[in-house]
Amino acid sequence: MHPDDVLASLDDEQRAAVLAVSGPVCILAGAGTGKTRTITHRIAYAALTGAVQPEHVLAVTFTARAAGELRGRLRALGVERVQARTFHAAALRQLTYFWPRVVGGEVPSLVQSKFALVGNAAGRNRLSARGPELRDLVAEIEWAKARLVSPAAYEAAATALHREPPFPLESVAAVYATYEDLKQRGGNVDFDDLLMLTAAAIEDHEDVAEEVRRRYRQFVVDEYQDVSPLQQRLLDAWLGERTEVCVVGDDDQTIYSFTGASREYLLGFPSRYPAATVVRLVRDYRSTPQVVGLANRVLAGGKRLVAQRPEGPAPVYTQFDDEPAEAAWIARSAAALIAAGTPPHEIAVLYRVNAQSEVYEAALAAAGVPYLVRGGERYFDRPEVREAMLSLRVAARDVPSEVPLAEAVRGALGTVGWGPEEPAARAGAVRDRWEALTALVGLADEAASRPAPVPLAEFVAELEQRAADQHVPSVAGVTLASLHAAKGLEWDAVFLAGLTDGTLPITHAVTPEEVDEERRLLYVGVTRARSHVHLSWALARAAGGRRTRRVSRFLDGIVPAAARPAPKPKAASREAARDGLGPDEQALFDRLRDWRRERAAGLGQPAYCVFTDATLAAISKARPAGESELAGVPGVGGTKLDKFGAEVLAMVADS
Repeated sequence: MHPDDVLASLDDEQRAAVLAVSGPVCILAGAGTGKTRTITHRIAYAALTGAVQPEHVLAVTFTARAAGELRGRLRALGVERVQARTFHAAALRQLTYFWPRVVGGEVPSLVQSKFALVGNAAGRNRLSARGPELRDLVAEIEWAKARLVSPAAYEAAATALHREPPFPLESVAAVYATYEDLKQRGGNVDFDDLLMLTAAAIEDHEDVAEEVRRRYRQFVVDEYQDVSPLQQRLLDAWLGERTEVCVVGDDDQTIYSFTGASREYLLGFPSRYPAATVVRLVRDYRSTPQVVGLANRVLAGGKRLVAQRPEGPAPVYTQFDDEPAEAAWIARSAAALIAAGTPPHEIAVLYRVNAQSEVYEAALAAAGVPYLVRGGERYFDRPEVREAMLSLRVAARDVPSEVPLAEAVRGALGTVGWGPEEPAARAGAVRDRWEALTALVGLADEAASRPAPVPLAEFVAELEQRAADQHVPSVAGVTLASLHAAKGLEWDAVFLAGLTDGTLPITHAVTPEEVDEERRLLYVGVTRARSHVHLSWALARAAGGRRTRRVSRFLDGIVPAAARPAPKPKAASREAARDGLGPDEQALFDRLRDWRRERAAGLGQPAYCVFTDATLAAISKARPAGESELAGVPGVGGTKLDKFGAEVLAMVADS
């Protein structure tokens, strides 16, 4: 590729960043402004013009997925051999290489279970830490290490920054010290130690520093607003006195301070490097003017982004009496979007805390809408995907090289049951399996569209790298995710749910800095949407509960006075659900309804969270003979099939 081709189609600000191929560079990239495009084109332009050799570039990211995407984009631009890794992956690689020289002996092994080790340390200090308390204790130790805070200095640092761990500060400090002692006596290190030890090896050994700096001559740091003091120390060790570093970030998307991240490194970059080139990307290519306008208003600090897309629908604001009503409305709205042509994987429901997902899972399943919980089972760990990967490996060895990639992949997946015909069921295990395998077909089609033919063996190697990076393909299903987990992703339609004071901002956000970060979290949620953004809140948690909640303060002055409560759907009566059923079908329907009432009572859930009347009527009419047939009934998702399938099929068989 010619260097001029890399500059084509860039806007003025992006081009300015790409042309700055040397010296300290700071790219302040707002949401949707083409951050990844800009940094990959900058690396490619520098390599193609000879400003730097690709193998001398180290690009560090915060997730393996981001590193994999960066490598893929560089490959498409014709640039290979750039090292794109997470901080921890880069440190592990370097530490493994240098350990025999600087220490000798075996490289320490990584702690297999940090939770078990911290729990052991807590027990030795006569603390009982389980479940959420243990998770919080682990997080507190990770925060301290990311901030370069030792056990001896923990109490003072935690007091100064208003930390509120699950135990007294002196107890946390004692557990932290015991954890470090147990880890060292076991000859183990944790992920934070990787960064610390690598930085120390470079700082303390001149020959190590010289070799690292000869190998890596230019650095790119993505998401620089999320860098911790520990990560900055490692970056400083890599750089030495050099200034060949490009940082990219958005201080408006700083939402990880609880992990030790500090946006001060991004904001202070021009002061640290007075000669730095600073470029601000403000043109938002992701979202409509309506979404961008809402995002700018959420931050309440003037115009941050300038929309580049055509006009779209206005944001929707809806108030509900209770959470089940809110969830049911979101499920119906998602179903309507899907019916109108929006693919399920282009829809997301985002919330502040993971515990909120349950009510939306139940509502989507009841509505027959497929969904995926981000952070649940990993795509490449699914049995059908593992089986498909095995089949592709065999095919890569046996299929003649002249067979086109797309044809070879379809043939290999056909041996594990994939076919081009879409299942009739909108949800369920059969649909889930087909969608998972179809995602691999889509990746093959993308690879086959490249200018040069891609051999099947190379495609399989790319899939294995994706699996290592957890760079998953799009799988059909509405995404359920926390706002923190949604960062870096985007969808056509986003439902921002549960927007009440006490949830967003969360109750434990009390200082101005903490509340500001919660506001930025809402901003991140809004900017995930390309076209449709729905904001909703419920006045009570449970149906019939006291309506004491109020809408999030972050929406003060934003929600229009005309925002109305959602219309209540007409309740489907038992008689209406039974309409059209024959006598035997009605008898089965009544039996299923009695069973549902008992199961719902045992689970402490509303009856519709088990199955709706419409789903019970459909089961009664279809009389499914097995799991695959039951999965094809609207309203029977994979989760419900696992929970209730055997009981339902037994009643159908006995009727």
